[in-house]
Amino acid sequence: MEAHRVLKEHNFNVCSYGVGGHVKLPGPGPKQPNVYDFGTRYDFIFNDLKSKDEALYTRNGLLTMLQRNMAVKAAPEKWQYCREVFDAVVCFEEKVMQQVIEDMAGRPQILMKPVLVINIDVKDNHEEAAKVAPQTLQLCQMLEAADSWEGAVDEVMAHFELEHQRRATYTICYY
Repeated sequence: MEAHRVLKEHNFNVCSYGVGGHVKLPGPGPKQPNVYDFGTRYDFIFNDLKSKDEALYTRNGLLTMLQRNMAVKAAPEKWQYCREVFDAVVCFEEKVMQQVIEDMAGRPQILMKPVLVINIDVKDNHEEAAKVAPQTLQLCQMLEAADSWEGAVDEVMAHFELEHQRRATYTICYY
């Protein structure tokens, strides 16, 4: 969501989605996640966690993260329900990218419009999210600046990897 916030601040038309069955947030123990349906408002989740254990969720950063999320959008959304058409989809975990690719392959490809699906593996924590957000912005700016991302993608991705020492994989799907 940090990348969403940064891209939005720089006037990119951006949306963010989850791909799992539910929204799962850390709970009081490793086998006790807090589970919410997609579409559950961030303010509800925030208040729910605050009422359960404000000290724990303040200490682990969840309440801060949810406050940031509330400023970006109302509720988490599920990728598989989305029917918007994008130029690029950026994922931050390999298994998420695979689910996006599988979903795209299962959709009818009526428009034959290409979409660039990128993955940048990131550890799921606040520090890494803060580091990768401006890097993602730079990557999107480089792709947007190209006359044709299809012709520039190899060079842009190589430049990104060299500059940031982060592996980025990509593929092309179609709408």
